[in-house]
Amino acid sequence: MNYNDQMKNRLKRIEGQVRGVLGMMEQDKSCKEVVTQLTAIRSAVDRVIMYVVGQNMEDCIREEVSGGKSADKVVKEAIELLMKSR
Repeated sequence: MNYNDQMKNRLKRIEGQVRGVLGMMEQDKSCKEVVTQLTAIRSAVDRVIMYVVGQNMEDCIREEVSGGKSADKVVKEAIELLMKSR
């Protein structure tokens, strides 16, 4: 699996956002502000998931098929994985 620097940088930004939310909680910021930031974090994580799947789907499918699985089954599993992540 190839996890490039762009993917890792996205996660580092999310890590910073999470630290920011913890700081907001320690400062007793409003519920609305905290939830807004948590929603942004969730959206960012969803984008990373889609990016990882999009960048690696072809390689994953080729690897699974060469290992003996049918292409249809591998595609179905990929779709189920995406649905589960949501």
